[in-house]
Amino acid sequence: MKIASWNVNSLNVRLPQLQQWLRDFSPDVVGLQETKLEDHRFPDTALAEMGYRSVFAGQKTYNGVAILSREPLTDVQMGVPGLEDEQKRVIAATVGDTRIVNLYVVNGQDVGTEKYAYKLRWLDAVHGWLADEMQRHPNLVVLGDFNIAPDERDVFDPKRWGDDHILTSVAERDALRRMQALGLHDGFRLHHQDAGLYSWWDYRMGGLSRNLGLRIDLTLVSDALRARAVAAGIDREPRTWERPSDHTPVWVDLQ
Repeated sequence: MKIASWNVNSLNVRLPQLQQWLRDFSPDVVGLQETKLEDHRFPDTALAEMGYRSVFAGQKTYNGVAILSREPLTDVQMGVPGLEDEQKRVIAATVGDTRIVNLYVVNGQDVGTEKYAYKLRWLDAVHGWLADEMQRHPNLVVLGDFNIAPDERDVFDPKRWGDDHILTSVAERDALRRMQALGLHDGFRLHHQDAGLYSWWDYRMGGLSRNLGLRIDLTLVSDALRARAVAAGIDREPRTWERPSDHTPVWVDLQ
């Protein structure tokens, strides 16, 4: 089962790219972030014509998450229990024997700001919920735009992206490690140890051509799925297309 994640940065703009990629890559399950669409505008009919069922939670202009699957999606949940948050950032569903949790993690703006404090509170709430999810669903995949680069290999300039910078600060990375300590493994790092492999590049300053990127889009697999994660990768090609998202798809293959 090929499971992918892609921050499309507006599905209204990026639907043709998504459709092309679905045809080319043929994933079984896809988590989307930053769809930026209210639910009544979600293109579920167009995606169904391609063989994908959809569940989604969206809002106008900002945020928005969705899960697409070739197989039925059951036990759908939107949001985090106990977390009062109007932002559409979390959706979960079960596909076969595997629970899929799709996260669009808060950006945090800058270290020391209220948005940064909110990000840490948000991550703490998600951690508590995932601990419960793992008890109920040993076969768990947590994917999405984490807005955290796990370590120095995942940033183009470790000196610039240091301990006091947003997306790489000590507290953010600690929150991610705490989440992984529940028994979640970075699917990409199970197969690739090299630095310089990224999932996001700024539109400005030739970010892609100069490979000035970050790896902030992750596919985490539970202990029960680790041995089944036979491959993982980053599909850089969609970032080279016309009018691309600033993110590109990441994926893990479970056997």
